[in-house]
Amino acid sequence: MDADDDWNKLLSDHPIFRFPKSIAGASQDTLKSQLELSTNTLSKFTQSDSQNDDPTPSGRRQTMILKDGDLIVAVGKELRITTLGDMKLGRSTRKSYKVLHTPYLDFDIHQIALNPNGKLLAVAGTSQVAVVVLPRAGYSRLVSDSIECKSVHVGQFYHGAEDSPPAAKIDWHPWGEAGSTLLVMTTDGKLREYDISTDIEEPQQVLSFVPERKSGAFGAEDESEREVTSFTLGKGRADWGPLTVYALMRSGDIYSICPYLPQNASVPTSYVHSLECFISAKQEFLAQGSSSASNQLSTLYDYQRKYVNALIKQLPTGSVAFPPSTRSVSLHPPKSISYSALRQGPFLLQPVPRILDGSDGGDATDIVYLSFDPDEEDSEEDGQETDHLGVIMVAYKDGKVDMFLDVEKVEARWEIKYMRNNELPMLAVYECIDLGLISSLKQVTARPNDPPILELLQGNHPLFLVDPIHPDVVYVYHAFGVHSLNIAPVLENLAQALRIDDDDADKSLQSTLEQCAQTTVRPILTTFSVERGGSNPIVGLSVPNDVYLTYSIFILTSTLRIHVFPLNLQVEPEKPPPKLITAPLESSLSSTSLLKEKNAWLEPAEGPSAFVSLLSEPYNPPPVLQSSGLPPLPKLSLPSTSASKEFMLTPDTLRYIGKIVEQVTGQIHEIYVAQRAAENRVKLQQEELNRQVAKCREMEQSLARLKQATTESRLEQATETQKGLMKRLDRLLQSLMAKASPELSEHETKWFDELKRMKEQILGQGKYDEGSLVARVKLLEREYGRVMPPLKALLEKEKTKTEKHTEVNRSLGFSQAFEYGKRSNEDAKRISKIENDLVRLAAKLDINLPRAPHNQ
Repeated sequence: MDADDDWNKLLSDHPIFRFPKSIAGASQDTLKSQLELSTNTLSKFTQSDSQNDDPTPSGRRQTMILKDGDLIVAVGKELRITTLGDMKLGRSTRKSYKVLHTPYLDFDIHQIALNPNGKLLAVAGTSQVAVVVLPRAGYSRLVSDSIECKSVHVGQFYHGAEDSPPAAKIDWHPWGEAGSTLLVMTTDGKLREYDISTDIEEPQQVLSFVPERKSGAFGAEDESEREVTSFTLGKGRADWGPLTVYALMRSGDIYSICPYLPQNASVPTSYVHSLECFISAKQEFLAQGSSSASNQLSTLYDYQRKYVNALIKQLPTGSVAFPPSTRSVSLHPPKSISYSALRQGPFLLQPVPRILDGSDGGDATDIVYLSFDPDEEDSEEDGQETDHLGVIMVAYKDGKVDMFLDVEKVEARWEIKYMRNNELPMLAVYECIDLGLISSLKQVTARPNDPPILELLQGNHPLFLVDPIHPDVVYVYHAFGVHSLNIAPVLENLAQALRIDDDDADKSLQSTLEQCAQTTVRPILTTFSVERGGSNPIVGLSVPNDVYLTYSIFILTSTLRIHVFPLNLQVEPEKPPPKLITAPLESSLSSTSLLKEKNAWLEPAEGPSAFVSLLSEPYNPPPVLQSSGLPPLPKLSLPSTSASKEFMLTPDTLRYIGKIVEQVTGQIHEIYVAQRAAENRVKLQQEELNRQVAKCREMEQSLARLKQATTESRLEQATETQKGLMKRLDRLLQSLMAKASPELSEHETKWFDELKRMKEQILGQGKYDEGSLVARVKLLEREYGRVMPPLKALLEKEKTKTEKHTEVNRSLGFSQAFEYGKRSNEDAKRISKIENDLVRLAAKLDINLPRAPHNQ
């Protein structure tokens, strides 16, 4: 199965995407109309009441997730699971699913999150939070349609009461030990950490991003500045990024708290050592200067050093070796610093992000932190241009996405009065992306007595999902569809700017940044109906990261319509080869250097100029020819209309059709232009091939001429001259050594004395010295020649005797030979006993007996 139609056919009528009987009490049309965002249902999408929770997809929604080859969907208060692996392989012809029986879940599920090891599933409603233990593999073979699963409510005192603040976001910490650290952010700015393995009622730690209001005090703050909508965790390798939490306010303000470490964390040892080196380097750099600010930073770095040293003390013995291992060890937050972590912010955005035309500035809805760390192989080749680059993206209700560069990463700070810094942290605003929601809504004419159609943006809640395979691709799903954001062009531009290292690096960096590489925005799916003036929000988006499932994107709407689009794996382009020399060799060398290099036997030949290629740059296919698997135009997802209802042609639908026709015509023109460019490139490459073939023939002819006798004679002459130079060099070296050191040094004298002693030992002091090694070797040779003939004769006698003995033994039978052997063994035992008696007798008489000649 390699086409999107196969997935869509398998899942379009799958029973897992049907409403349960408890929800479908009314007619299906009435239910689906309630789940549609329109001017009639806008009030339900903008209000979240924990006492009267309904299936209206207001706020954050993520009700579909993929666990390896299993698909988990939350429908109302029900959790469903089915396996996609068997469907893909054709093993299961019957479409079915299992219901996770969790009687304690008595609320409509808005969010689901899978823990890192895939065993626990966190679910959240408007304010309630619970954890479900997922079934083991093989559940699909059970006969029952329901699977009993253990489920527990989390923090009922904080999230189960009627006046509990709504849950803004739930997520699992990647460094939580055994994957059991659950983070729950509520709209009042409290981030609570729960360790499911130890205590599900009381949080292990609580981070406050919104300070408590003082009683009786007046504050001029807007309520949107005190309401948190989302949070994200920082990333990094050798900095404070992994220990940083970013919180997003509804007003768009961003705050951070650092350091934050789960109460029971599993941290790679390599990160702890890298953080130690990072702080040491900053302290060494700070020690070179002296000022009041330096003194304040020195105190801050001392506290950071104290924090890291407390982490290092928790490492097991043997993990301090270099290079450090990448295994994870259990760590706990240090208690050596009694101060709590400081809330830093709001971040200063430079320059000020622009506001979209036709919008007064929508509320912020989601935030994501992206870090681009190249692999080890790539880092060795590329030099890690972007390994320290962090990107923060923020989504707004009006369809705007701001992209910030984390150029000055947050560092650990504590609430110490004399260390407070009034300077705000800064984020560099790189790009403001418009998803085109305002322009799409403006095409619809509002009905009489209806509010403006742009009011639908108040019920919009865009969310991010990072591609698990390509981290530079981010999907944004909202109430009107799904968009794909590819920031690879931006990263390539920044990497090229950071790679510059010369005297004009600042100018080159500025000129590179002025090229304005932009994010590639591509709409995938649109659910807005121009005819109906409404839209079905997206409530689930998942991208499988399993080898048994095709790389694709699964999209679920509020009316449980599933859409699947296959994706293509992106192949990184090869690095261009080094540019060929386009100027003659003589132009790169000065005339004086050429004269110095000339000599009598080898002069540089004045040949033709260097070969200039017609292909100055590698061919990059236009984007219209690079298929990513996504549709060229956004697919329209509308509810199916009955056959009796006719299609109404209105001015809005005509404008929409005209817009689509214009886009199709533009794409056809782009494809035509790309085709002409590809054909011209093919002709140019064919011409270049012919030129290179002709040049290779010329080179072969030149090599044949060089192999003639003239060249061989010149080589022989050069070889003889080289030998003469080597002899002359030896004589010159000897004369220099004689002049530099006319007398022998102490070590040289000892060396020559040792050589003299060794010579006397080997050759002897005189001609008749019998103690020399040479004389002794000659004597040994004479003795060897005298002894060898008798030994050879004795060897022949023994050989003849052995042959005769063998012939005699051949005439004996088996029984006779056995008797001879038996008697021989008895005689040997008797002889051995007599020898032992003689040895004991000699020991008593103190007589040394010679060894018995057994082997003679």
